[in-house]
Amino acid sequence: MNIRNFLIFFIAILTSCATVVSKEDTRNSNAHYQIGLSYYNENNVQMAYIEFQKALEIDPYNKEALNAIGTIHLLRFKDFQKAIDFFQKAIKVDPKFSEAHNNLGFAYEKTGMFNDAIEFYKKALSNTMYQSPEKAYNNLGRVYYRLGRYDEAIDAYKGAIRRVNDFYPSYYGLALCYNAKGQYGDAASAIERAVELDPAYKGDRDKATEDFKNKKLTAKGEEEKDIGDYIEILRY
Repeated sequence: MNIRNFLIFFIAILTSCATVVSKEDTRNSNAHYQIGLSYYNENNVQMAYIEFQKALEIDPYNKEALNAIGTIHLLRFKDFQKAIDFFQKAIKVDPKFSEAHNNLGFAYEKTGMFNDAIEFYKKALSNTMYQSPEKAYNNLGRVYYRLGRYDEAIDAYKGAIRRVNDFYPSYYGLALCYNAKGQYGDAASAIERAVELDPAYKGDRDKATEDFKNKKLTAKGEEEKDIGDYIEILRY
């Protein structure tokens, strides 16, 4: 067998070994994904994980299932590297999968890799079809804030609010930025709007202050400082 024929034979073998997903497989995989999503929304993480795994066993290219498993590793198991692996697989399936880009950015942020986080938040936002850009803008604002790049953080938070005017997390972010810049009046206005929109408080400043004080008792690191700043700003 000459080299050319060997290469043709070798490629044929590889092609025959490739995973072929039928339309029925896709439907069954998506069905397991939807069941897993229902479990996840009910806070039954174990059953959700099992269903997402079943979805991948049927269709290894189910990007939603890959993203969902990555989310569980990220938010529930705190296994950031494994989360990164699953988000990268989802993006490999669909390079324009903004939700996975945003989640990958958050995973990098949690590991302190802020420049990588910024890169993937921006990739999420580069897709004009992204249905939840306010989340990536808010995340981008938080990273800029952590880096002390307050003006860029403010622009990002305002980008989130332009997309969803009542997106209260970004008002909290603005309050922190303005406070750090010494613009205390703007900080007070931003946190007042945040507390007004936050369904946990519905405008009740006293309830918000008391809740923040309780949360501060168990918070650590940057979260503890943020909460302390919220309490300070609410006194303005």
